[in-house]
This record gives sequence, C-alpha cells and structure tokens, in this order.
Amino acid sequence: MATNQSSSRNPKVDLAYRKKKNAEDMRYQVISFALMIFLTLVAFFAVYNEDFTGWFTVPFIILLAVVQVVFQLYYFMHMNHKGHDVPAMFLYSGLAVGLLTVLAFLTIVWW
Repeated sequence: MATNQSSSRNPKVDLAYRKKKNAEDMRYQVISFALMIFLTLVAFFAVYNEDFTGWFTVPFIILLAVVQVVFQLYYFMHMNHKGHDVPAMFLYSGLAVGLLTVLAFLTIVWW
C-alpha cells in the first residue's frame, strides 16, 4: 500500500487526496473486521464440532488468534503506514521476549 502524500499548496487537492486515502483505509478496516468475525465463527465451530479432537482444536484456535493479532496490528493499529517503525520495533521486541519466556518455562517444565 503506497502512501504517496500530496505536497501541493492547493487545499482542494489535499482534501481530495485525504478523502481518497481515508476511504481506502476504511475499506481495508471493514474487510479485515469482516475477516476477523469470520475467523471467530470458524473458531466457535471448531470447538462446537465434536468430530475435532483437542489435539486439532487447540493449535487451530491458536493459529486463528495469531492471524487476528496480525489483522489488529496492521489494520486497526495502522502499523502498515509509514512512520510507525519505532512502535513496531517495540511491539516485535516484546513479542520476542514473551515467546522466549514461554519457551523457557516450557523447557523447564518438560525437562
């Protein structure tokens, strides 16, 4: 998604650009919201269906949760826009520390 910013001094051109950009962002947000609702319904169906075992259901729900977190970060928190490099670095650093902590505790418990 290119974010070419208008640099003209004409306010009407800038307003038209902002309207177009906002409409595009809103479309992406609505699409990602609909996908998140669909993924939530799929997760409910996976739990409701008795044919699926726990060995399938739990990793499947975790996978759906990871996909929803990506949608949240990139579309609702606007991490896909330019200028969000430092917050993204802190988010990914926190994610890495959290995953390493969980991995360390799992390793301690299992061995």
